[in-house]
Amino acid sequence: MALHDFDVLIVGSGLAGLTAALQLAATHRVAVLTKRGLDDGASNQAQGGIAAVLAEDDSFDAHINDTLIAGAGLSDLPATRQVVENAPAAIAWLQSLGVPFSEEDGQLHLTREGGHSARRIVHATDATGAAVQRQLIDTVRKTPGITVLENHTLVDVITSTKLGQPGAPRCLGLYALNGSTDQVDTFRAPHTILATGGAGKVYLYTTNPDTATGDGIAAAWRAGCRVANLEFIQFHPTCLYHPHAKSFLISEAVRGEGGQLKLPAALGGARFMDAHDERAELAPRDIVARAIDFEMKKHGLDCVYLDISHQSPEFLQAHFPNIQAKCLELGIDITREPIPVVPAAHYTCGGVLTDLAGRTDIQGLMAIGETACTGLHGANRLASNSLLECMVFAQSATRAIREAAPQTACALPDWDDSQVTDADEAVVIAHNWDELRRFMWNYVGIVRSNKRLERAARRIALLTAEINEFYAHFHVSRDLLELRNLVQVAELIVRSAQMRHESRGLHFSRDYPALAAPSAPTILVPPAPRAH
Repeated sequence: MALHDFDVLIVGSGLAGLTAALQLAATHRVAVLTKRGLDDGASNQAQGGIAAVLAEDDSFDAHINDTLIAGAGLSDLPATRQVVENAPAAIAWLQSLGVPFSEEDGQLHLTREGGHSARRIVHATDATGAAVQRQLIDTVRKTPGITVLENHTLVDVITSTKLGQPGAPRCLGLYALNGSTDQVDTFRAPHTILATGGAGKVYLYTTNPDTATGDGIAAAWRAGCRVANLEFIQFHPTCLYHPHAKSFLISEAVRGEGGQLKLPAALGGARFMDAHDERAELAPRDIVARAIDFEMKKHGLDCVYLDISHQSPEFLQAHFPNIQAKCLELGIDITREPIPVVPAAHYTCGGVLTDLAGRTDIQGLMAIGETACTGLHGANRLASNSLLECMVFAQSATRAIREAAPQTACALPDWDDSQVTDADEAVVIAHNWDELRRFMWNYVGIVRSNKRLERAARRIALLTAEINEFYAHFHVSRDLLELRNLVQVAELIVRSAQMRHESRGLHFSRDYPALAAPSAPTILVPPAPRAH
């Protein structure tokens, strides 16, 4: 076991975490902890792009209005304005680092996605996240002042309250499992930023990578932070449906460039979105996902089809080379035939409640990116606002850190595992993980009901008891830590859904199909943490 001292600890290596690291490197000793490799997070998989007002016929007010409409009345206006108005500067910063965005006639090419009233999506063909992450990772590895610690899994944050210290709660550091030594190390710093992403792996079908296990949300909750809006889980309408494709996303931009959703040829191959919303395929994601779910259940289908074959092969190669290549690899020629698609859990709109600088309820602890609930997304995230939020809030959080008063370091206890043994039946973890993801998909998915939520809550209570017993008696492993976090976030999702007696945005209840007025964010307050 070891003690490591830094000025700032950043947990997570996606766009939010790496942006924060680069913003602080000149003035602070920064550690970036990531539980796998630097490029294994969700940011790397983002296809569509980053929303920013750059065209002459666009405006901040239009982008704000689109965001508020998508957010179904729950988006916070100050947070939305902060993100939208800082978007051009964020794009310029990425360009200064050398990110190769797509251009046309010497200008950034702007595409359009569902819910947007104008072309404002800056992209790098159909693999924007990968292009951005490659450049950021390369820059981070060359930047003095940043220590990268891969294969380090967050166990818990360390707070003054847990150590029995008087006064307002303060984050003093964290414990992390070192995958190389299989030991839990202690990290001390006056500032900790949680940028661990969302919790998509709580569902059976998801576009998220294996890292999306809600680690930061669960750790912040256990530390005493409020969480908000966790009932709003965005299901991406178009995940590739194929037995050999794992969580491959068919970008929103395919519909933005004219892609049409259709029933199978056996049912006539007709379009169906215009029967669900006047915006048809360009409706916000929650509407499109529910429409697909409705048609699949109505007709007993395994999937529906997204057809972009009316565009020329040259157009498809220029705009969607990665999607085209992946589909062709699986025997689907998108220039001639439609793509089989299904909805899948995609984005956690709620998270750890923060202010406009990313501060949580605990001094010295911040949350940014998908881990946080800033108020931007409300009841539904507008396409391509997520990568933008990562950068803008990373910059506001790091500004607050640079302006913060110095803190005196205090002694931290080593992780104590003297009373535990090696697990004798690790298969329990795998079984519980599978059970959790299946009942969350069946009971807490796109369409919910009181009875379904009650069933999920009962099963979560049983799993929680089993996992807590396992955690108390055996050495921790990454699998156990991730399962513990997923079950905790699942409980918070169900509790939040049970509190919302209406259908709004991403939360649709068969028992409460109408909107309620007025409506407010769903905020959960944790029990007071006890000193250890």
